[in-house]
Amino acid sequence: MANEFTHFNAKGEAHMVDVGDKAVTQREAVTEGRIYMNPKTLEMIMQGTHKKGDVLGIARVAGIMGAKKTPDLIPLCHPINLTAVELDLTPEPDKNAVYCRAAVRCGGQTGVEMEALAAVQIALLTIYDMCKAVDRGMVMQDIGLLEKSGGKSGTWTRAEQG
Repeated sequence: MANEFTHFNAKGEAHMVDVGDKAVTQREAVTEGRIYMNPKTLEMIMQGTHKKGDVLGIARVAGIMGAKKTPDLIPLCHPINLTAVELDLTPEPDKNAVYCRAAVRCGGQTGVEMEALAAVQIALLTIYDMCKAVDRGMVMQDIGLLEKSGGKSGTWTRAEQG
């Protein structure tokens, strides 16, 4: 774990990290999250009977768009040319939840963790937005990085966390 925050200069001011001297490598980040809801809400999503349409299909597109728009939302993120965004949304009836997993890739000088996290959160927020009229008590949880690869620090997986 790094001993210092990289987004602050010597004066303690926020700045965008200079990645110009970093090597271009293949980078990937995989993230996950869940949205918990009432069983009837999940049933509507799974059966496709929600009046707003294909909730999971729209959420998938929203998550992909969220990954692409990350530097517009998070001030110190670098604009990155993403090469792939894979977003899976899986209903979990035993948990009254929808599980979201995103994998984001690029060939670049900085990682794609923020883009992958944004993809999951925007997808889950879209589910909330589409279903809030029938279930305002939905809760998004368990959002986090599962693994990342590429760059100077190499591969990291959540299991390595200590």
